Amino acid sequence: MSFAVMLTDDATRDLEEIYDYVARHDAPGKADRLLDHIEKAFAGLSETPKRNAFPKELLALGIREYREVFFKPYRIIYRVLDKAVYILLIVDGRRDMRALLQRRLLET
Repeated sequence: MSFAVMLTDDATRDLEEIYDYVARHDAPGKADRLLDHIEKAFAGLSETPKRNAFPKELLALGIREYREVFFKPYRIIYRVLDKAVYILLIVDGRRDMRALLQRRLLET
C-alpha cells in the first residue's frame, strides 16, 4: 500500500530555508544533493512510514503520534493519518528540539 506524502506549509518553508542556507553558505551542488536525499526520504515514507522511530523528546512525554526520519544533522518529523503521511517539520537536529517541537507540534 502506498501512502500520499504531503508537506505542511511549515515544512515547505523549512525545506526552502534549509536549501537556501546550504546553497548560500556552502555550495549550490550540496544543496541539490541534500534536496535529493530528502526527496528519497519522502519516497521511503510513501512505502513504509511506520518503520521509523518516535522522536525521543516526544516519547519522553508519552507522545507516540509522530515519527521521524533522521539523517545527520537533519530530522524530518511527520505524522501518519489514514493513507497519508504529513510532513510537519524539517529541521537541523542541533537546534533546541524540545522547544521547537513544543512550539510547532504541541501548541494549538
